[in-house]
Amino acid sequence: MTRRLRILHLAYQDHLQPGSGGGAVRTLEINRRLAERHDITVVAAGWPGARERVEGGVRYRHAGRGRTRLRALTYFASIPWQVRRASVDLVVDDFGAPIGSVGPTRFTGVPVVAMVQWLFAQEMSTKYHLPLRWAEDAGLRSHADFICVSQGLADDVAIRRPGARVHVVPNGVEPVAFEVVGDPGRFGDPAAPVVFLGRLDIGQKGLDVLLDAMSLLPDEVRVVIAGDGPDERRLRSRAAALRVGHRIDWAGRVSGQAKYELLARAGQVVVPSRYETFGMVAAEGLAAGAAVVATDIPCLREVVPDGVGRRVPPDDAAALAQEIALLRSRPDLAEQLSRNGRSAARQYDWDALAAAQEAVYHEVVRRATR
Repeated sequence: MTRRLRILHLAYQDHLQPGSGGGAVRTLEINRRLAERHDITVVAAGWPGARERVEGGVRYRHAGRGRTRLRALTYFASIPWQVRRASVDLVVDDFGAPIGSVGPTRFTGVPVVAMVQWLFAQEMSTKYHLPLRWAEDAGLRSHADFICVSQGLADDVAIRRPGARVHVVPNGVEPVAFEVVGDPGRFGDPAAPVVFLGRLDIGQKGLDVLLDAMSLLPDEVRVVIAGDGPDERRLRSRAAALRVGHRIDWAGRVSGQAKYELLARAGQVVVPSRYETFGMVAAEGLAAGAAVVATDIPCLREVVPDGVGRRVPPDDAAALAQEIALLRSRPDLAEQLSRNGRSAARQYDWDALAAAQEAVYHEVVRRATR
C-alpha cells in the first residue's frame, strides 16, 4: 500500500483568480485527483475577494495582497513562513511570475519538488523593467528535483541546473473535450469563426498579431476572443483602429462544457503566442477536434507537430492570415487535421498524468527517507 502523503503545494496562481492561466488549471486537475489518496494544501497568491476554501478535497489558502507587483512580492516573501509552519512530508514549489522561486529548500528539511510550468524571467524583465534572470537562476540552483510540462522546458532546466533530476509530465485535457461533437460541415462554412481562447495578454499571447491578421482577411471572417486579462482595453482599441472590431465577438471567460463546445464549432483555433511552455489551449483544441494553427515555437511544436496542426512563425501576421485562409479554402485538409489532432491528444489524459506526477512524489520522498 502506498504511503498517504501530507503535501504543501506553493502554487502562485489560483484557478479562481481573474486572468489565471493554464498553469492554475493544471494545479487544480492534478491535485483534485491526488486528494483521494493524499492530504493537500495549496497556498496561492491572494487577490481581492480570495477566500480560504476546500475544493475537490484540496484546502486552499492565500498569501499576499494588492496589485500585481505588490501581490507577487508579498506572496514570495511569505514562503519561508509558509513552509516553516507546515507539518508535511513534501513541498511542491510552483515556479511563478516574475522571479520563479525563492528556494523553499532553504527553509525546510522535508523534500521539495520544483514544478516548472514556465521559465519566463527574460520576458518578465522586459515587462516589469527589472533584472529578474538572476533570481530565476538562483531558484533553479536551489532545487534538485523538477517536474516540467514539456521536453523543451526540461532540456532548458537540465542545461541551467546540471545534475538535477528532471521529469516530464505534460498538462492534460478533460475527458469532456473528446466527447463534444462538431459539425464536419463547419470547415467549409464561411460563417464558422476563428477562435482564440486564453488570457488577454498581448506580450505573451500574440493577440496583436491575430488582430493584424484579421485586417488581412476578408470581411466575412469572424473571430471569437474568449478570455479575460490585463490587455482587453488595449486590444479593443487596436481592433477599432484596424477597423475589425465589428468582426470580433468578445466572449469573456469561457470554461467547462461551454469552452469545449466553442472549440468544437470553430473553423480554426489559433494560438499565436510568442512564448509558452506547454500550450494548453492547443491541446484542448486538438482534443475537441479543431483545426489548430499555432506559432512555431518549441513547446507548441511538441503539441502541434506536422500533420496534427499548422504552424506559423511568431510575430508574422501575414503568415497567420495565409494559414487561416488556406484552411478555410481546404475543408478536406482541415477535416484531416481535426481527426489527426483528436487522436494525438489522447496522450493528455489527466488521470494518467496525475498518476505519473504522484510517482515522482513518492520517489522523492523515498529517496529522502533513505
